[in-house]
Amino acid sequence: MAETRELTKNQALVFGVLSKADGPLSAYSMLDQLREHGFRAPLQVYRALEKLVEFGLVHRLESINSFVACTHPHDHSHGLIAFAICETCGAVDEFSDEIVEQRLTGWSRNNNFQLAKTTIEMRGVCANCSSA
Repeated sequence: MAETRELTKNQALVFGVLSKADGPLSAYSMLDQLREHGFRAPLQVYRALEKLVEFGLVHRLESINSFVACTHPHDHSHGLIAFAICETCGAVDEFSDEIVEQRLTGWSRNNNFQLAKTTIEMRGVCANCSSA
């Protein structure tokens, strides 16, 4: 995984915005926050995000077309990354589960499927919002 000091200026700026965010952000909302730093086009944000995802510092949440900073940068030995996304407050909880990972890996092996990456996104209501 890349160290923050190895990032380009644009990558560091995008990572900084995501790291300070209270929840997931779209590329366009990041662009709005980064205009004062010279960002003018979505492509600048997307290029930085592509590398940050590659480095394992950022995750793309497919179901809501947004990005979050990785909360477990030290734990990418897992082939499975899961997210619980609150539909009320937007909170995202990142985790991995060895049993689910083993089951999916076993299915892949039994079905001769070349598994490259597994990302699970669960959407619902978090404990804070359900108790409110």
